[in-house]
Amino acid sequence: MDTKKLRQKILDLAIHGKLVPQDPNDEPASVLLERIKAEKERLIKEGKIKRTKKSAKSSDTPHYQQVKLEVPNSWYMVSVSDLFLLNPKSELDDNMKVGFIPMALVEDGFSGNHFYEERTWKDVKRGYCHFQNGDIGIAKISPCFENRKSTIFKNLPNTYGAGTTELVILRPIKVYTKFYLYLFKSDWYVKEGTKYFKGVVGQQRVHKEIFTDLYIPFPPFAEQQRIVEEIEYWFALIDQIEQDKSDLQTAIRQTKSKILDLAIHGKLVPQDPNDEPASELLKRINPKAKITCDNGHYPQLPVGWSCTTIKDVCENINGLWKGKKEPLVKVGVIRNANFTKDFKLDFSNIECIDVEQRVFSQRHLLNGDLIVEKSGGSDKNPVGRAVLYEGTNGVFSYSNFTMVLRIIHREVILSKFLYYYILANYQAGVMNSMQTQTTGLHNLILDKYLTMPLYLPPRQEQERIINKIEILFSKLDTIMESL
Repeated sequence: MDTKKLRQKILDLAIHGKLVPQDPNDEPASVLLERIKAEKERLIKEGKIKRTKKSAKSSDTPHYQQVKLEVPNSWYMVSVSDLFLLNPKSELDDNMKVGFIPMALVEDGFSGNHFYEERTWKDVKRGYCHFQNGDIGIAKISPCFENRKSTIFKNLPNTYGAGTTELVILRPIKVYTKFYLYLFKSDWYVKEGTKYFKGVVGQQRVHKEIFTDLYIPFPPFAEQQRIVEEIEYWFALIDQIEQDKSDLQTAIRQTKSKILDLAIHGKLVPQDPNDEPASELLKRINPKAKITCDNGHYPQLPVGWSCTTIKDVCENINGLWKGKKEPLVKVGVIRNANFTKDFKLDFSNIECIDVEQRVFSQRHLLNGDLIVEKSGGSDKNPVGRAVLYEGTNGVFSYSNFTMVLRIIHREVILSKFLYYYILANYQAGVMNSMQTQTTGLHNLILDKYLTMPLYLPPRQEQERIINKIEILFSKLDTIMESL
């Protein structure tokens, strides 16, 4: 279920007067509009606001090109400036504490939430927009405008605040403010605003008249309140759906981790006494190797399993560097950034560089290689995660922030089993003890990583484990995709 589209549909019905029925007993919108005009005249006479050019003229012709919006007969279409004061200024004591709100403290989406930092008025009264509790703030810069960074200011220290000049402030006059916050978050309003973007790409801003001359719906006040109640009733249900969806997604991720944990400890599929023991496989590739296995030394291992290390079954190849000698060959380079959150490869943004043919021949990828992140910068995601390369041999290479584990003897261990084994250990937090940090960069301790215990099942059991994992993962992915 696309809950964002569902919210937009609700807002679309709301601003077209189709979310709640009209009530003929409501005070007509025309009466409220006259009160708003009288209030503006009072403020002008008291010198609190200035008469706008539009107010001084008798013409009601808007400067902004209007798009017809169908609304009920009891509604009016009026300009934004008829209902709001634009960017009002505050005159406060220099030592007063107020709320300071940069753009980052305004949430995007539909919540309308904001946070603030406490500042002294003298420090923020110049160079910032001014607002007070009850004002609406709307981002005017892209992509914040499209992302619906808009809010009603509330709970400000001493009821006042200041913030980024990329916010446009609208002070309501006798309207139900929440109704108009939802209107400003509707697809209709966003589309009207983005029609007249100006500025360079990445720094585009909406035209000022979207906040003044655009004609917007004006229902009776009581209907504005009923519409907001209905919106928030439906939004609360959608919030619960999204929470349930999030909880289910978390449960699916935890289930996958548990499946992997059972798999690498021999508890996902039953053992078959007819399988050739892993110890025999290891002896064939290295008769002199000291094999530690079979429940005498490792009682936690299932029957037929052995304990070895990654370096016993793989060679590790460090990442690619740029070449300086002829001949050169152009290749795509897989970097840490191409690792997706679900431990797969994203080929949509592969960088191509020129490298020496000699270097490329040593550093190209083979189908079944595991690409391991050996350097990274995130505390939340320790280095050591791996992705499985399943593609054409030699098409791609890999960066010097990664290394490749290439299985030496594929009759001993399957690349997919090794991939799931490393993934299980990564998700269990095993890699946390295998990294160092220098100048903000996390580096994999290769000796610890390569000598990490590898509990190896018989090859036939590896195949059964892989098949079981993929059957279960496929079912869980189907559930995830349907959410």
